[in-house]
Amino acid sequence: MNSAMKRKLIIATLIIVVVVIGVLAFVGAGGVAKTLSVSQAVAGEAGSGKVQVSGKVVDDSYTYEGNTLCFTIGDDSGSSNATLPVRYDGSVSATFGNGVTAICTGKVVDGVLVASEMVTKCPSKYESAEGALTVESLLEQSSAMVGKTAKVAGYIKTGTLQPAGSAARFTLYSQGKEIAVHFDGALPDGIGEESSVVVTGSLGSDGTFTATDVASEKVG
Repeated sequence: MNSAMKRKLIIATLIIVVVVIGVLAFVGAGGVAKTLSVSQAVAGEAGSGKVQVSGKVVDDSYTYEGNTLCFTIGDDSGSSNATLPVRYDGSVSATFGNGVTAICTGKVVDGVLVASEMVTKCPSKYESAEGALTVESLLEQSSAMVGKTAKVAGYIKTGTLQPAGSAARFTLYSQGKEIAVHFDGALPDGIGEESSVVVTGSLGSDGTFTATDVASEKVG
């Protein structure tokens, strides 16, 4: 191979290497999300790139538009009053609800974080079942229990656990009896189907139970 051919080969190789490095840099930059607080995202620091914003779900701020979950998050630390609207089309974890920390990844478009990914984080919570009613005993006393605060222990029935905003969050059962439970808060980490839980709330006249708190049953 003469020197001219060698030079051409070296130049061609260098061009290919430069192009490959450029493509990898472009792909890598597009795949890495910039971490921002809610106040930073609201202030416009997101630009047009991919960002990850973590914040607490504002109570009762979520609604569904078809399959799209729309909600608002605020700064975790409470250091500012800034809030950021979020739209999310993916599957929603059963732990999603009022006050839960939502880690959302996507792009800010016209002041709204359009998220392609969302992870929810909630601390574990435990409650003793001592003094709690069973579902059966609650239903036996239903006429006297409507509207009164009660603590009920049982298990989450398989196939009934739903995200916040659903008609019923889950069905609680024990001793062969079951009742639909409404709850808009965040379920603690570790709670899932067949989990042993203690719910606090009140029985409605329609026979459903509206919970203000749900915790894993404390053992021992």
